[in-house]
Amino acid sequence: MKVYYAAFLAAPLCVVAAQAQPGAPVSGEAVLTLEEALARAEALSPLADAARAEVEAAEIASEVAALRPNPSLSIEAENALGTGPYRGFDESETAIALTLPLELGGKRGARMAGAAAEMRRAKVDRAIARADLRLAISLAYAGAIAAERRAAIAEDQLAITAENLRIARDRVMVGANSPIDEQRAALEQQRARGEAAIARRNVQAARTALAQYIGDVAGQPLDWRWFDRALQGGIGPALPPDIDAGATLALAAAATDRDLAEAGVRLAQSQRIPDLTLSAGRRRMQATGDQAMIFGLSVPLPLFNGGRTAVSEARARRNRAEALYRAARLEAEQALAAAMADRDRAAAALEAATPALAAAQEAARIARIGYAEGKFDQMVLLDAERSLLQTRADAVGAALDFHTAAARLVRLATRLPGAGDKMP
Repeated sequence: MKVYYAAFLAAPLCVVAAQAQPGAPVSGEAVLTLEEALARAEALSPLADAARAEVEAAEIASEVAALRPNPSLSIEAENALGTGPYRGFDESETAIALTLPLELGGKRGARMAGAAAEMRRAKVDRAIARADLRLAISLAYAGAIAAERRAAIAEDQLAITAENLRIARDRVMVGANSPIDEQRAALEQQRARGEAAIARRNVQAARTALAQYIGDVAGQPLDWRWFDRALQGGIGPALPPDIDAGATLALAAAATDRDLAEAGVRLAQSQRIPDLTLSAGRRRMQATGDQAMIFGLSVPLPLFNGGRTAVSEARARRNRAEALYRAARLEAEQALAAAMADRDRAAAALEAATPALAAAQEAARIARIGYAEGKFDQMVLLDAERSLLQTRADAVGAALDFHTAAARLVRLATRLPGAGDKMP
């Protein structure tokens, strides 16, 4: 009889041990990989489209900034439609002139420098949008797999509690155990049923969150092997060995803002130099038929607004941008240090998860055999099972924490492509 019960109790444990190992969808079944999810998201994201459109607009604005002022053509008629001899056009004088503005003080160059800074800022924003999208997809993808892992554990636990309830009833019927054992087993089954239902809803919510980025993923399995590489020692993506806070996108954005402020100072200084307006034309006297050339030169007089206040304002904004750049560097260093610390803590938890899981499985196996042979009471078995359940959940949580930390670190380590590189 003891051998009979030991065999029945050991069978569910084999299911748990199999499920505790890194799993994957059915062999040969097409899975949605993380890279495929990222590609889908980038193709569907309206923010990515907006960032690309902003870069296009900035490039056009750069071309506009390089344009020179347009000349103007003027036609004037004097001494016409009056009284006396000026009643008609017989005594009128007609002038046709071409006016050409001349920008001085480097205004065109200052505009071009500002437009170039705006274009760099748009490209930085596009890179930031893409990096943020990749981070969001990575987190949503890992979260969905973690939810599926936890749901699988919950389903395993539900099957185990159902088997335990059956065995407890059999033992109570033959008088080997107290009826309280059957009640405890029934309570554990109800608890497992509720946890399994919650886990299934969590899977649905996680997949819905992922589908908001990449479209419908109903029925398409995710790449569990990618998630389980963390448990197998292949912990996360390879990162650049020379991660530098100065190469982060946040610092690149602060640098372009500083360049914009510097271009603003240059533009304000150029505005202090008045522009010239040259004009040349021809005048015709209707009464005599004579003609004469007209030449003109116009210079604004900066009597009330010499531009000094605008320069002071631009310099203050430049000082602010410089201070924000220094703050951004400090924040980037702190963010990198925090992300690395999170990754290292998650890696340490992963290293402890494998032996802890093996120990919990062995403890549950011994408790099952001992309970079947009457050496342990039911409370020992339930405690061992709960410990195994928690250990399995902790292992999934440790893998999720590592993927989360690795994704954040990859986001921080993303560099802005150089002048010869293709923008993301």
